[in-house]
Parts: sequence; C-alpha cells; structure tokens
Amino acid sequence: MTKDTKTALLDAAERAVRSRGFDGFSYADLSEDVGIRKASIHYHFATKAELSAALMKRYREALQSACEEIERSSRTAAEQLSQIIEIYRLAMSEGDSLCLCVAFIGSRESLSPAAIDEITSFRKMVISVLTRIFEKGRTDGSISSVQDPPKEAQAALSLMEGAQLSARAQEEPAVFDNALALLLGRLT
Repeated sequence: MTKDTKTALLDAAERAVRSRGFDGFSYADLSEDVGIRKASIHYHFATKAELSAALMKRYREALQSACEEIERSSRTAAEQLSQIIEIYRLAMSEGDSLCLCVAFIGSRESLSPAAIDEITSFRKMVISVLTRIFEKGRTDGSISSVQDPPKEAQAALSLMEGAQLSARAQEEPAVFDNALALLLGRLT
C-alpha cells in the first residue's frame, strides 16, 4: 500500500465530500481524479463506508492538532476564538464548500457507524476546545458577557456550522461573516 496513493485518494474524496456531499461522488469519480483503476481504490479502502471513517478520523486529528497549536500559541481567549472561527471560514472556500463534518452531517443516513462515531468524536473535541476558550475568556476578560462556557461553546459551534450552510446555500462567504459578526464583536 503506497501512502502517496492513499493520501491522494483521501484528498480527492475530501474535496468531493466538501463540495458535493458524501452521496455526490463515487469510486469512479475518485478513479478519474487520482488516475488509478477503481479496483485499486478498493485495495486502500474496501468500501465507501471505510473511506468515510478514515476521512473523518484524519480531519478530526488535523483540527485537533490545529486547536492544540492555537491554544499553545495564543495569549488570549479572544485570539484563540478568532483563529478557530477563521479555520471554519477558510473551510468553506468561496462559499462552494463546507467543513468535512458539516458536509457529512447532511448525509448521515448514508454513513457507517464508524464514520458517525468519528463525527461524534470530532464535535466533542471542538466543543471541549471552545469550552476551554470561553472559560479562559471569562477569566482573562477578552470575551465579553460569558455566562456558561459549555453552552457558549455549543452555541458557537452551531453558529459556525449553520453560517457555513447559509453561505453555501447562497455561495456567498459574506453570509458567514455577517452571521459571526455579533460573536466576533464580543472579543476585546
């Protein structure tokens, strides 16, 4: 198993899911995109269910690493929250894409239990990071009016995900920015 081919397949599948949804691509699409035979894809990922779980695991690990770096390198909670929001903003490109987790949620019925478990782990991780950020924001004063950090974290994640969907519906990134303006306005 060559890592380069496996990585190329994951990259192609991620692009497809983020722009067309899980049900919007096939192994034939990946075969054409990566330039290998369909049978070769099955060597790396026996089923699309296995591929979806691997995609979500890779995405969770990458975002977790990014969040850990943000928490290490940013002095204030406001800086940390701004950077997390920017990750979600960049994930939607020009309004023609979604973060992988949001894209998968729209196809939940088609996903394997392993992929759903990865989505659940992803969301728990993000909410945990956001909870720590809101706790720090209440302590350092860099986020105004923090009342209940766990609820703030859930609301912030829901806001970012919903704003991505709204921006995607209109293919207009400004929709995301407008939706997040009030939250960003609380940062000092």
